[in-house]
Amino acid sequence: MTPRPWRRILSYLGPHRWMLLLTVVATALVAALDAFSVVLLIPFLQTVFADDSGAGQEPGLVDRALEATVGRFVDLAGEPQAVVAGVIVFIVVVVACKSAADFARSYLAARVEQGVARDLRRRVYGHLLELDLGFFGRMRTGQIVSRLTHDVEQLRALVTSEFIKSLKSVLEFAAAVCWMALISVQLTVAAFVVIPLTMVIWGPLVRRLRRGDRQVLDTAGEVGAHIQETVAGIRLVKSAASESHERQRFLTLTGRYFDTFLRTVRLRALAAPITELFVALGTGILLWYGARMVVGGTLPAEAFIGFIILSARLYAPVKYLSKLPALIQPGLVGAERVFEFLDAPAESDVRDGTEAFAGVRAGIRYRDVRLEYRKGEPVLKDISFHVPGGSVAALVGPSGAGKTSIVDLLGRFYEPAAGSVEVDGTDIRDFRLASLRAGLGVVSQDTVLFHDTVRANIAYGMGDVPAERIEEAARAAFAHDFVQELPDGYDTVVGERGATLSGGQRQRIAIARAILRDPPVLVLDEATSALDTESERLVQQAMGRLLAGRTVFVIAHRLSTIQRADLILVVDRGRVVQQGSHESLMAEGGLYRRLRELQFR
Repeated sequence: MTPRPWRRILSYLGPHRWMLLLTVVATALVAALDAFSVVLLIPFLQTVFADDSGAGQEPGLVDRALEATVGRFVDLAGEPQAVVAGVIVFIVVVVACKSAADFARSYLAARVEQGVARDLRRRVYGHLLELDLGFFGRMRTGQIVSRLTHDVEQLRALVTSEFIKSLKSVLEFAAAVCWMALISVQLTVAAFVVIPLTMVIWGPLVRRLRRGDRQVLDTAGEVGAHIQETVAGIRLVKSAASESHERQRFLTLTGRYFDTFLRTVRLRALAAPITELFVALGTGILLWYGARMVVGGTLPAEAFIGFIILSARLYAPVKYLSKLPALIQPGLVGAERVFEFLDAPAESDVRDGTEAFAGVRAGIRYRDVRLEYRKGEPVLKDISFHVPGGSVAALVGPSGAGKTSIVDLLGRFYEPAAGSVEVDGTDIRDFRLASLRAGLGVVSQDTVLFHDTVRANIAYGMGDVPAERIEEAARAAFAHDFVQELPDGYDTVVGERGATLSGGQRQRIAIARAILRDPPVLVLDEATSALDTESERLVQQAMGRLLAGRTVFVIAHRLSTIQRADLILVVDRGRVVQQGSHESLMAEGGLYRRLRELQFR
């Protein structure tokens, strides 16, 4: 990974730099006190196994360091029992201080970790809400969910957990090396003989781990996407008796995930035995060389024992740091996937105007509009028409002709590749995006209700709305009576996607929501096509009240519902091939007449 992504990864620690600094200080204190508690065994052993072999020798560096620290509180040359007791008390005090610092380190590290996790989740979810509809059309829902959950968690662990563990290991390593060098520079150099060999072995292994972890995350996203699709379409699965087919698809996906995961685990599992082998080799070199120094009289035995204990502390962080390239690969791959998500163009990146949208007076005009979801592949071509203010325009045509895409342009859910959409002569890109969408109400066949109360669903996006206004909108949508019969009235939770309500009830709540918003422009997208006769009659009555005084776009397959539209636009293969009133289009013939004859035959 290049330096720039690393800077981007570590930038999430920026807002928590002071807490991180305190964590570093506490971690350094723990590492220093931990190593010092081992070194304190040297004066203890010197006193317990005292002999005169070292008499007259110049004190070594470690002896002078101990005299400058412990010697301030304990007379190391005094009576042996007093020295032993003093050193033991000193060891207990040092360990107690280390424990207090370790508690502070753990708490501060948790503060940093959870702060970064909170900021990261907010950033990713906030960007999710800013993405244009094209992104959701290109990306499977399961993959999006995987990046918001699993990949974000991997990146969080990399930024916080692995970073803090690495910092702890580096500081422990540094503290141990400092005291080891004070004891014996020669032995310290010998201890480093095998470390470069350990690092060299990881080069090719890390590259393969990177590819493997990317495949694991991609396959995990596919598994999540399949589960999400199955749950969303469970009624179709059961009605088509396709349980065995979906089970087989899932077995194939999970089998691929299993194989990919195990290949990566095999590579990562090499870390432990390789590291243990080099640790054993390094320890063997130290024991052989240190024993020669003790026998030769150039190193006191108690100093050699202290050095061996310190070297054991040294290899623990070395072992972790040598495995670090393998451990951080899932986090790096997760970071790449999260950054791909964060780098997807947001709606805030497009041009945003400064004018407030105040409704439609003269009308809405499309001028030679061209729309492309993918560059060079137009879905709308040369769309031009004018809808007078306060009139009803109907869009009809075969499925996939581009009717919904035409209306989506009005809310700037997509940006035209060419041409413009104007309201009263003003390009809609000159309006503030939030203001424009606030003036647009949508009632579709696929009614969107959230797992919340009826009251909250009607007032969705409106903030704190008085109960009287909500009930007034529900009465106008012929929804008040059935809402009153629900277990908790307007406080009844409707379930996911309004699962506890019928189709007609969901539509009337959606209409009540539109009435409450009182938008100047209304879009009805197949709003009654899935309803029974009685529900359709009630919804049509509710919509009759909703249409009054608004500019309305109706997308319809049932042509009987749009005969009285002021303007009918016939769309086919991304073009408006006919436009006019019902009577003029019937007289003209062409696609509209053909579609009507097919429906009523």
